[in-house]
Amino acid sequence: MNAFDIIGPIMVGPSSSHTAGAVRIGRVAGELLGEKPRRAAIRFHGSFARTYRGHGTDKAIVAGLLGFLPDDGRIRDSLRLAKETGLDCIFERIDLADAHPNTAIIDLEGVSGRHMVVRGASVGGGAIVIEAINDLKVSFGGDYHTLVIAHRDTPGVVAAVADLLAGCRVNIASMKVFRSCRGGEAVMIIETDQAVNPELNRQISQVPGVRNSAMIKPV
Repeated sequence: MNAFDIIGPIMVGPSSSHTAGAVRIGRVAGELLGEKPRRAAIRFHGSFARTYRGHGTDKAIVAGLLGFLPDDGRIRDSLRLAKETGLDCIFERIDLADAHPNTAIIDLEGVSGRHMVVRGASVGGGAIVIEAINDLKVSFGGDYHTLVIAHRDTPGVVAAVADLLAGCRVNIASMKVFRSCRGGEAVMIIETDQAVNPELNRQISQVPGVRNSAMIKPV
């Protein structure tokens, strides 16, 4: 156990799970979209659904979509700020089977029309797990610099991406590949010890078979 486990994250309250964790889920979802969001349908399950107004989980998710961090005082005003920036948000309750009680599904549309659905859970102490992207199961926590690479499940794609990272001396902390089926849609999750610069990310996005590469900063 470390000091973070005892005292929790630096944050705007009232709850590390319902507020700080929710901000982190929203921020990761916004970075995965890769552009300014204009519409967000935010669906809450379990404890989130029962208490999201009282604990400010709605404000927290929206604050994350606006790019705020858990200790940003603007979280309390995020719903108003979202309207001012042209982000239209709706909130709904859902009932999911076998889901963590602090689960949210964020259905996003960007200014270009790009669509993204992200499912995440706030698992305690401000920690999160991103569990699905566009219905494809994944698993990462946003603690590292993270590359989220959508690609076809074909030979050579993973090796080509790893070679690019090695050539730029970016150390891989962990790598996981999730796929819908053999030869189908896949997502590569690569956590790195260093930030990946935009030029390297552009090169990754041009690897044959890669559909999109998003860079997620630690949150």
